[in-house]
Amino acid sequence: MTSLRADPRSTRPARQAGFTLLELIVVLAIVGLTFTLFLMHGPMISHSLTTKQVAGQLAAGLREARARAIGSNRSVSLTLDLKARRYRIADLPSHPLPAGFEIALLTTTGEVHKGQDPGIRFEPDGSSSGGRIELIEGKHKLDIGVDWLTGRIRVVEGS
Repeated sequence: MTSLRADPRSTRPARQAGFTLLELIVVLAIVGLTFTLFLMHGPMISHSLTTKQVAGQLAAGLREARARAIGSNRSVSLTLDLKARRYRIADLPSHPLPAGFEIALLTTTGEVHKGQDPGIRFEPDGSSSGGRIELIEGKHKLDIGVDWLTGRIRVVEGS
């Protein structure tokens, strides 16, 4: 049987586990530099992600309005207050939309609404009045399209 004991005749000191002072200083310097760079540049905000988030929020609102119309067997509209930057589903409380981008509603009849409280209406059979909501932020554009026949909602990169 073999023994795993250290040889007492060995002159080598036993190695201890841990970090050296130099290793700790290097790690702290790297963390400090990273933190300083983050503070200098501020949080990284992607405008395209913000626009996509708002488009997703509006698409979810449109889907909820369609589901309510089908479930309640009556017409339900999602209306946009473009001046106050809010939208509302039927008689529910309104939801705010962030500033920083243009928003417009184009109905299926081709009429662009920019000042009133336009909306898209969903019927109990799932169909809708149809239309498209455009979100524009700089060069980035997203369209939220609502098919009038099926009520299908799609978010696509601007055309």
